[in-house]
Amino acid sequence: MTSQTSSPHSFDVLVVGSGAAGLNLALELAAFARVAVITKSALKESNTYYAQGGIAAVLDERDSVESHIQDTLVAGAGLCDEDAVRFVVEHGREAIDTLAHYGVEFTRRTSASGQDEYHLTREGGHSHRRVVHAADATGRAMETTLEQRVRESANIQVFEHHNAVDLWGARGKTGAFERVMGLYALNTKTGRVSAFSAPFVVLATGGVSKVYLYTSNPDICTGDGIAMAWRAGCRVANMEFTQFHPTCLYHPRAKTFLITEAVRGEGGLLKGPDGKRFMDRFDERGELAPRDVVARAIDYEMKRLGADCMYLDIR
Repeated sequence: MTSQTSSPHSFDVLVVGSGAAGLNLALELAAFARVAVITKSALKESNTYYAQGGIAAVLDERDSVESHIQDTLVAGAGLCDEDAVRFVVEHGREAIDTLAHYGVEFTRRTSASGQDEYHLTREGGHSHRRVVHAADATGRAMETTLEQRVRESANIQVFEHHNAVDLWGARGKTGAFERVMGLYALNTKTGRVSAFSAPFVVLATGGVSKVYLYTSNPDICTGDGIAMAWRAGCRVANMEFTQFHPTCLYHPRAKTFLITEAVRGEGGLLKGPDGKRFMDRFDERGELAPRDVVARAIDYEMKRLGADCMYLDIR
C-alpha cells in the first residue's frame, strides 16, 4: 500500500534522471535556480556510470569540425538531423572543457614535441583519433565527478530512490495537458508517493534497452520518462532506433558486460570460431565500421554458423 503527501515539494526546476545529461544540466541551472534531481535508484546509478570508451570531440589540429560532421552523417545513413549534428560537434570541445573544469580527469599524454595533451583514441565510424577518455572507465569518472559536484551544490536537492510515476498539470477541455506543473514520484524505500511542483520539468531518464533479455544496460533503463511524456501528450518519435553495441563479453552462466569499442580502435580484430577475420567481407572499414554495421555482421555470422559467439583477438 502507498500513501501520498498533502503538499508538493516546490522547486524552480525538476530534473528527472541522474546520468551525465541530468546532472550536468542541474549544475548549470543551480547558478540561478532551485533544482530537484529525482532519480529512481542511487544518484550515480545510470548508463553513464557504465560507459567505457570515451567522448568524441575535435581536439587535434589534424582533425576538423567538418570531418567529424561528415563522419557522423555517413554513420547516420542519411537519417541525421544535420543542424543537430552540427550543433553537437561544434560544441564538443566546450563540453569536454566543462567536464574537465568540474574535475573529470581525462587521460593525458606528452606529445612528440613535449606538449601535454589529451590522449585520443579512435572508434568505429571515425576517420580521426578524436575520442577523449579517462582510462577505460570514462563514464564512471564523469558520473562520480558530477555526483560529487551536485551533492556539494546548495541549490540542488537530491531525491534518490524516487521513481517518477507520472506528470501532472493543467488540462484543457479535451483532457490533454495544456501545461505540465510537476510530477508524482514513488519513494521505493518507504512506499510513499510524493508530489513535486515546478514551472519547468526536464526528463533526462535515458532509453528503454532493458526491454531486451540480453543487454549490458542496468536494470533502471526502462524508459519511464518516455512513457510519462507520451501519456502527457508529447510526440514520441524514432523509438525503433536502438543502438546495439557490437562487443560484450559472452559467458553462458555469467552476466555480460560491455567491451569498449576502443579495443578495436587500437587494433583488436573480430574473428570467427575458425580464427579467421570476417568484417572485411561486410565493410571496407573492417572492425572500425559504424556500430550498426559491425553488430549486424556479428549477428549474421553467428546465425550462419550456428555459433554462440564471435571472438575478439587483442593479441
